[in-house]
Amino acid sequence: MSANLQESKDIVSELVGIVGDGHVLTDAAEREFYAMDVYRHREQPLAVVQPGSIDELQQVVKLATAQGVALVTRGGGASYTDGYLPTRTQSLLIDTSRLNRILEINETDMYVRVEPGVTWEALWQALKAKGLRTTFWGPFSGLKATVGGSMSQNSASLGTGNFGISAEAVLNFAVVLASGEILHTGSRAISNGTAFFRWYGPDLTGLFTGDAGALGIKAEISLRLIKSPPYDGAVSFGFDSFEKMAEGMAAAAREGVCADNFAVDPKLQQGQLSKADAGQAFKAAWAVAKTARNPFEAAWKLIKMGLAGKRFLAAYPYSAHYTAEGVCRAEVNHKLARIREAIAPHGTEIANTIPTVLRAMPFIPLYPILGPKGERWVPQHGIMPFSRVPEFHRRLTQLYQEQAGRMQQLKVDKGAMYMTVTTHGFLYEPVFYWEDDRTPFHRRYLPQEYLDMLPEYPANLEGRALVAELRGRIQEIFSSVGAIHMQVGKSYPYMDHRQPEAARLLRELKQSVDPDGLMNPGALGL
Repeated sequence: MSANLQESKDIVSELVGIVGDGHVLTDAAEREFYAMDVYRHREQPLAVVQPGSIDELQQVVKLATAQGVALVTRGGGASYTDGYLPTRTQSLLIDTSRLNRILEINETDMYVRVEPGVTWEALWQALKAKGLRTTFWGPFSGLKATVGGSMSQNSASLGTGNFGISAEAVLNFAVVLASGEILHTGSRAISNGTAFFRWYGPDLTGLFTGDAGALGIKAEISLRLIKSPPYDGAVSFGFDSFEKMAEGMAAAAREGVCADNFAVDPKLQQGQLSKADAGQAFKAAWAVAKTARNPFEAAWKLIKMGLAGKRFLAAYPYSAHYTAEGVCRAEVNHKLARIREAIAPHGTEIANTIPTVLRAMPFIPLYPILGPKGERWVPQHGIMPFSRVPEFHRRLTQLYQEQAGRMQQLKVDKGAMYMTVTTHGFLYEPVFYWEDDRTPFHRRYLPQEYLDMLPEYPANLEGRALVAELRGRIQEIFSSVGAIHMQVGKSYPYMDHRQPEAARLLRELKQSVDPDGLMNPGALGL
């Protein structure tokens, strides 16, 4: 028996002693699944470990780092940038699904403390029962996506219009460092401190947002609470061109009244948004009816949805969708009027079915991880100032025109989704679909009855390679306009072209908290 094999067996045996036999996964198929994201797989870890408490997590970290074994942390798995994919076989993958407790809901001091494996949907439900909410309250993938994953990756969607991305909702962390010791940030970092505030001198909390687990493992997260706005409303618009849509979205964002927003191009508009069977339509209608404040409002919402149907999706190639919130109906109506006034010179108001349904059912199943015809799917994104959007779009369109023949030949298609972040950022998310075989990730995450409705394809290695090539070319365009990224993981070139002093400080910080480089090696390019 080789020394490495014996060492692997030894560490697995010790891990079982810490977390229990059923929570150390060594089966090859299990390790392959957990070490795979929406897009691909890299290295197979020694084992997948599922700690059930912060104490167990600390013991696992101390054991691994003492033996020179790397640690990579996985949240809900809804990622596409290699964030939790091991880069070496001498790794343990930490699955946080058992660290799923809501530790404290403090209605007096208005904060909530959770473990990292709590999903956004579970947190939303628990807080909704008390009339409370976090400011940013999750990505659309919140049925699977965890609070810890969003804090390590950064994410946007629900609440982003008013309150920004996930990092802007957090107050403080408890982080398990490579030493196994716990670092508290914010107001928890002082004697007798509680979790109520973030800033006290330099913002240590901010250092661990978007770090992809390269600086430590989040064991506890505290988030700011607000009272759930009792009223909301929705409005949608159609646009004849991307340019008009982008101008309209920027104008609406500057008003500072949008709670949530997103927009789609023709491919996505006629794909997943228009693909719903009778069962899904009934669930959507029932969810909308339940959000109404009385039976008459419920009936009116359903009548409007029924009259609109899906006809509005075909009227314009681009559409954008908004919700507004307020303490009274008059406030909501005033905000919607501001949005309408801002967008009127650029687009035309259409039926608000899509944002109405999404507000009623904010967390959607992960159906979009396959295309509407069963194709493989992968997005990428950049956030840029409004002034840089036209140049990015022009160069992206030129790239697609140059590669149209190859894309058609290799069964590769494209789409895009858009969003504004508070009053000052435009998120542009190009998406690729290509005919290719399914992975264990797709087969595990999607219901079999849904998979049975979709075509299956043979492996398409050339198409896969073209997608990778185009993603690299798009990244060059993003970089040329100064775009930044969430979900940096190991895919986005975080350290490339970075100002020297910023790069030095980041490397020294990594060295300070992880001297042996064992916390998610390769993340952030560190």
